[in-house]
Amino acid sequence: MSGWADDSEEGRRTDAFEAVADLADLTEGSLLGVRTAAGEEICLFNYRGEVGAVHNVCTHAEFPLSDGTMRRDGTIECVWHGAQYSCLTGEVRRGPALDPVAVYEVRVEDGKVKVGGRKTR
Repeated sequence: MSGWADDSEEGRRTDAFEAVADLADLTEGSLLGVRTAAGEEICLFNYRGEVGAVHNVCTHAEFPLSDGTMRRDGTIECVWHGAQYSCLTGEVRRGPALDPVAVYEVRVEDGKVKVGGRKTR
């Protein structure tokens, strides 16, 4: 039995990646809010040339993280109450947030940023 399934909604592979942005739109040190076809809110980041993605919702007050700031140490800071998260692990670096944000699998292919499923911790 192969790992491939049919193209139906139920038969899609769980490791599928979706193009959500052009790499050119994500300069170093920047954040970019995007939405997947399924409606998932994603915050893309470019940290020292490494492109990644976290859930675009602050776990403290549900504000978009992409409206915040990428700090030089790889911390994403929510603009509303100052909660901080590691862009690479999603872990909280400073409250008031208590819960981490989800981190997503990311690939860059042919100048496109592609997002896959959530990484497991």
